[in-house]
Amino acid sequence: MKLLLILGVMFALLLASLPVAFSLGSLGLGMLLSEGFSPLMAPQAILSTLDGFILLAVPLFLLMSNILLYGGCGRELYAAVQTWVGHWPGGLAIATIISCGIFAAISGVSVATAATIGVVAIPEMIERGYNKNFVYGLLAAGGTLGILIPPSLPMIVYGFITEESVISLFLAGIGPGIFLIGLFIIYSIIYAHAFGGYTPTKKASRQDRVSHTIKVIPTIALATLVLGGIYAGIFTPTEAAAVGFALAIILTVVLKRSLSFGDFKKAVFEAMVTTAAILIIIAGAKIFGKAITLYRIPQDISGLIETYVDSKALFVVVVCAVLIAMGLVFETLSMVLIMVPVLLPAAMGMGIDPIWFGIFMVVMVECALITPPVGLNLYVIQSVAGAKLGEVAKGVLPFLALMIFTVVVMYVWSDLVLYIPFKL
Repeated sequence: MKLLLILGVMFALLLASLPVAFSLGSLGLGMLLSEGFSPLMAPQAILSTLDGFILLAVPLFLLMSNILLYGGCGRELYAAVQTWVGHWPGGLAIATIISCGIFAAISGVSVATAATIGVVAIPEMIERGYNKNFVYGLLAAGGTLGILIPPSLPMIVYGFITEESVISLFLAGIGPGIFLIGLFIIYSIIYAHAFGGYTPTKKASRQDRVSHTIKVIPTIALATLVLGGIYAGIFTPTEAAAVGFALAIILTVVLKRSLSFGDFKKAVFEAMVTTAAILIIIAGAKIFGKAITLYRIPQDISGLIETYVDSKALFVVVVCAVLIAMGLVFETLSMVLIMVPVLLPAAMGMGIDPIWFGIFMVVMVECALITPPVGLNLYVIQSVAGAKLGEVAKGVLPFLALMIFTVVVMYVWSDLVLYIPFKL
């Protein structure tokens, strides 16, 4: 009863158009006061949360992503991949997916991935005769790879909340990320064969392939150094983000000379705004998390699950349904911050590995990125393409089904997640 009342108040605040951060913070503070707890717990919770070294990775990865975005690295990357696979059946679609995967491994930000590749890919694919809905769905879904393929901001936040190894989470995301890219490519090839209607791209000459590949070698080297440094234990994720930001400046300003001072200011300003929004949401969620812990809500939920859910499979199905429903009204980080403290104790009580659960959460959060009315990637593609939201939402449905299928495979074959971080 208490849980239903809290959820009711939360949704009432959100429906009243109060921002998520303030909805969570005010509700958490109200819960503390109603039970006689000291209101000083709220600022203490905020300070203890934001005073974390690992959270420095958030603005640094955002800065790196924006610098590469405004420096034109995404356009060069798409052009290079297209010279290699553009002549295949559905070649432009395959080039788009691979480009999203590579840029995701550089930036770790889904919105930036969708925007960077979408600006180049959407007009070219539509000009070649690809179905508009398919193109919009492909880019919206491809952008979600930015939070599954490491580095990933939701993984950083999950690791911060749960005190699990961020490096282990990054490694665990590689298998599902590659698997999802493979599914998207297979679907694109099948779609191209079944529906056709597009104009095939001519096979690029060897000279074009070499020249375009040479242009993106510095960008690929940047990603290799950042990720390789993390996995080799040379950098912490925060240090790797700082190195990546510095290298992105050198790449776009010194080597390519493609970043103007005006674009640099835009990149910094957008990173600042996004960082402030993320940290405010984290602060509000921390107050709410403190309150629900004191109310023993996670323990109550664990008790309900133990009473009514008698298998891991049923638990995963229930959590999927809850997260999909929440994805209709919450954005990605809010879902992670609200649900992890509630669900993780129950998951561990069911014998589910916390690293596996973290990747499972990220995949489900990916689904939230492309489900209306709050799916951010839908709005990004709508803005880039000048399309209707309904057209974009219709196009993502097959890709949403592929993401759910990935969760099924992860459950049946847990080594897809756990083999690289723990057995390789």
